[in-house]
Amino acid sequence: MKENQNKTGNSRRNFIKGSTLAMAGFYIVPRHVLGGPGFIAPSDRLRVAGIGIGGMGYNDVSGVYRSGKVDMVALCDVDDTRGQRAREDHPKANYYKDFRVMLEKEEKNIDAVTVSTPDHMHAVQAMMAMKMGKHVYVQKPLSHDIYEARMLTQAADKYKVVTQMGNQGSSGEGVRKMVEWYNAGLIGEATKVYSWTNRPVWPQGIPWPENPVSPPADLDWDLWLGTAPYKDYVGNLVPFNWRGWWDYGTGALGDMACHIMEPPFRVLGLGYPKSAECSVGSVYVGEFQRGYFPDSCPPSSHITLRFDRPGKEDLEFHWMDGGIQPTRPEELEPNEQMGDGGNGVIIEGTEGKMMCSTYGVNPQLLPTSRTKEINVPETEYRVPEGDRGHYNNWVEACIGGYGSKEYDQLSSPFSIAGPLTESVLMGNLAIRSYDYRIPRDGNANQFDYPGRGIKLVWDGPNMKVTNFEPANQFVKREYRGDFTL
Repeated sequence: MKENQNKTGNSRRNFIKGSTLAMAGFYIVPRHVLGGPGFIAPSDRLRVAGIGIGGMGYNDVSGVYRSGKVDMVALCDVDDTRGQRAREDHPKANYYKDFRVMLEKEEKNIDAVTVSTPDHMHAVQAMMAMKMGKHVYVQKPLSHDIYEARMLTQAADKYKVVTQMGNQGSSGEGVRKMVEWYNAGLIGEATKVYSWTNRPVWPQGIPWPENPVSPPADLDWDLWLGTAPYKDYVGNLVPFNWRGWWDYGTGALGDMACHIMEPPFRVLGLGYPKSAECSVGSVYVGEFQRGYFPDSCPPSSHITLRFDRPGKEDLEFHWMDGGIQPTRPEELEPNEQMGDGGNGVIIEGTEGKMMCSTYGVNPQLLPTSRTKEINVPETEYRVPEGDRGHYNNWVEACIGGYGSKEYDQLSSPFSIAGPLTESVLMGNLAIRSYDYRIPRDGNANQFDYPGRGIKLVWDGPNMKVTNFEPANQFVKREYRGDFTL
């Protein structure tokens, strides 16, 4: 790889030298002459387009721009009002509502793309950019469903582009310290992981609103729906509460697990889970009458994933949301905080335990008094500015190029983010299987729920549940219209 890169670099330098001698006074070589897909201009500046520029999208556009090496060339949002602030910050950037139009028109003018839209649009937007040879930064979760995550992971290598998921804690100090502690044997061999969040902090476990309303004048509702089935616009959905609806979001798991599950996933070098099971919180709409709202994510859940580790015992990995938390470790003092209170991780090992908060912040050995006593050599690469340097970590890798030293220092490339996202979404597959129902003995008013009380056996390489076929309908969605990967 490096030999080929050197040859390419030498040929480019020779071309520049020859062109300069032949054309006295012409010092800037046109980009279309030098560059193929992913090529970075000689000025080491990155030309970026942003898809989704309100809310978190505004943070993403601003974050990459603060590197000082980025020119925002184009901006795209289906909501003019939400996109206004970014447009004011970057008045020279061309503005679009349809990402497909933007990418087609700006293909020769951009090097990289940020994707910061609702979950159901991540994959088609990122894939279109990658097929054009553009580097991509995609908000978490990487995708809405497992199949999309696998396709994006494979595409990153196929098209040789630089990728990063927006789980900024993966660039932080905490996860690196935990890796070093674990590799030094401070807790022995991991046996169990507990992870939890107080999310959702938006409505879930509710029926779809009955009364549609007119969408705001500045919002293109059809473009916002994108890959999702068509429904009339309803209030209290855009711009935030879409997270609680399966057509668009991925619930508490999708929102927080890429932040919270990432530290133990990286520390333990996990891959695909071998099984998943769950219990789900209920909403009762009457006496002994459990509500059934299959369009909405549940108010709370407890997921148990098991990971096969060759030569070792299976790892038991717990996820809890909706305020459910594991039992406090005995090593914690009564008034010590577990995680950050509402969120956290505990890794149990044969010789000890360690704990951290969201994003891997504040890593602690248990009892916490051990933390100050330990001095383990640093062996992991540190991202400058830690989690605040997550954007720049990607920008530098884009400028360095696929396969460069900076590329090897990426915190959350799709090769890591893809399998992590698949494991996260495996929990949602279990939740949706839990609510799968069929009429009981032909009675339209009574139902059985065959996905409850079972363990889903997962064939990771083939993306297939092997013991409950109805679950496989949740591995891959059908897109509306002409959207495709």
